[in-house]
Amino acid sequence: MAKNKEIKTNAMRILEREKIPFTHYTYECGEFVDGLQIADKLNLPYEKVYKTLVTVGNSKNYFVFVIPIDKELDLKKAAKSVGEKSVSMIHVKDINAVTGYIRGGCTSIGMKKQYVTRIEESAKNLESMIVSGGRIGSQIELKPDDLCKAARAEYADIIF
Repeated sequence: MAKNKEIKTNAMRILEREKIPFTHYTYECGEFVDGLQIADKLNLPYEKVYKTLVTVGNSKNYFVFVIPIDKELDLKKAAKSVGEKSVSMIHVKDINAVTGYIRGGCTSIGMKKQYVTRIEESAKNLESMIVSGGRIGSQIELKPDDLCKAARAEYADIIF
């Protein structure tokens, strides 16, 4: 069933406003699936697909980390990259309240507030990377430096 009107997410509107080129992919999905399943559905190479994780630091500030879907966030490195003693993952039930997005549709672009954001430094070597488009069933592909610009992020070594 073809949809006549593409539903734009906040993230896509921000990219368009900043004149940042991106490619939008959609997939059928009724509920949360992990990044590996999404990559498989869209036939995308794992090393290009990144997930967005939200943490809370000792200071009670929130921090956003964007890492490859098949890797794990190193909480010690992540904390160091944002100048915190420690960070921990926020509870799934808090994702919407903190970010304005839902689990499985969370992206570093256009959250409710501008949080300190770090993108795993290996992304710098990619021609393009793929992240959530801001809702379940939506992925966007763009240049790593463009994601940095749109999310006001910096690169850091944040995985094991």
